[in-house]
Amino acid sequence: MKSQYNKTITACFVGYIVQAVVNNFVPLLFLHFQTTYEIPLSQITLLVTFNFGIQLLTDLVSVAFVDKIGYRASMILAHALAASGLLFLTILPEILPVPFIGILISVMIYAVGGGLLEVLVSPVVEACPSDNKEKAMSMLHSFYCWGQAGVVLISTLFFFAAGIDNWKILAIIWALLPVCNAIVLTKAPIAPLIKEGDSGLKIKELFRLKVFWVLCVMMLCAGASEQAVSQWASTFAEKGLGISKTLGDLAGPMAFAVLMGLSRLFYGKLGHRIHLDRFMIASSVLCILSYLGISLLDLPQLSLIACALCGLSVGIMWPGTFSKASSALPKGGTAMFALLALAGDLGCSGGPTLVGMISEQMGNNLKLGILAGVIFPILLLVGVFLCQKAIKAKTS
Repeated sequence: MKSQYNKTITACFVGYIVQAVVNNFVPLLFLHFQTTYEIPLSQITLLVTFNFGIQLLTDLVSVAFVDKIGYRASMILAHALAASGLLFLTILPEILPVPFIGILISVMIYAVGGGLLEVLVSPVVEACPSDNKEKAMSMLHSFYCWGQAGVVLISTLFFFAAGIDNWKILAIIWALLPVCNAIVLTKAPIAPLIKEGDSGLKIKELFRLKVFWVLCVMMLCAGASEQAVSQWASTFAEKGLGISKTLGDLAGPMAFAVLMGLSRLFYGKLGHRIHLDRFMIASSVLCILSYLGISLLDLPQLSLIACALCGLSVGIMWPGTFSKASSALPKGGTAMFALLALAGDLGCSGGPTLVGMISEQMGNNLKLGILAGVIFPILLLVGVFLCQKAIKAKTS
């Protein structure tokens, strides 16, 4: 019976690659958009905020309709929106009087798809019968990392070979990925998240549970710990080592993404031998040391190594928290996964913002900004212990 769901799990893996395309393809075109369509940098920057803002809103709104229309229909809708947004990106800026409005509409459409995928993919995998759900969850989230690295690498090679002026061809190619995956999902078996006869917890019921709030803080800190370094890694590499942007992207965010993916792949393969709590505690400690290394080491090369190690340390945080939530609140249902995704996305936007604000206040000293961000892995470490205590109390 479990083998029947291999197609479903594979489709979910591809779903996270689709989300990586949604989040990472358009930022590679920012400079081209700025020069081609004469869009001010302030408006270009708004696209990132708008993308994640729409995804946050989708996380929240999805609670109201996912259970009503079902996971299959919701997954297909998410892929259709992701593909449509990428395709509209090649059309709307050319036909609308203001090209920026066309880009904004396209981003809005694929951002809704990306937000839905964030909410749906993890519970669909969690519901599939498997021997070790924690391993499956870690393996699943590693595919976002491979997707992120792949989008940067393939797009860079395409622009080098065909020229960035042909970016629309690549956008259409990327759009084919969610189209093909949506077709697979029309036939793939999807198991119910909650057993027949049971009902998932409502939002009000979740809000009354202390362990849920601990899990929310853990998700927020997982997202913040990851993005507070990842988003600034390229700038850090360029400023610290004085290297070009291309090398900075490879030495910074791409190295970070690859090591984060390796961490998730490692637990996805060997998770049955390693206790999740111990792995999360060790990872949190390594993350704290990485933040301190980035901030306090004088040698730029050592700081950059610490930056890469941070990617290794944060790998388990997001999928591990999802797994702990499923264990602590087995009836959490769609509402729990949606709200945890919301908390994680808030951390993804809040972490880099805090680092940037502190850096600016300290005379554009990025090291001091990242030093302030060490609060996130510290809080996550505390959250692991509190969650462990809550689950033990529930069991006893």
